[in-house]
Amino acid sequence: MTSDPTRKQILTLLGGHGAHMTFEEAVADFPDDAINAFPPNVTYTPWHLVEHLHLTQLDMLEYVTSADYPRRDWPADYWPASEARATPAGWAASVQSFLADLARLRELVADPDRDLDAPIPWTSGHSLLRCVRIIADHNAYHVGEFAILRQVMGTWPPAHQ
Repeated sequence: MTSDPTRKQILTLLGGHGAHMTFEEAVADFPDDAINAFPPNVTYTPWHLVEHLHLTQLDMLEYVTSADYPRRDWPADYWPASEARATPAGWAASVQSFLADLARLRELVADPDRDLDAPIPWTSGHSLLRCVRIIADHNAYHVGEFAILRQVMGTWPPAHQ
């Protein structure tokens, strides 16, 4: 763990700690029979939302680490197709991919040799700090949304209610 107070704050934000529920808490014990269910008045499923988190975070990870960053089309490349469904194994893969990419972003932030404020050469002047703040904000927003969808759908385990 880093001793740099700024890096510590960013790592806390990326982890979803502080004022937010973590991703792990939000998806814990999610019932298999609800991963493809549409909540009332919502046009996507819980799996669609988790996969959107994964795809968007992966995009940012590739943006900050690859000069060969593949440009994507919004929103098509950031959400699964509306008719797409996941198996329990597909759900688990989306969750694990999100967590693995988050761990990689956290490694970048924790690296004391990396200047958080330096422009990333292949970007239009964007820094790692800017990009990580954006993805942390995006993740916090949708993790909160996921938690609300669980409440609406009645998918929280009894101990959480």
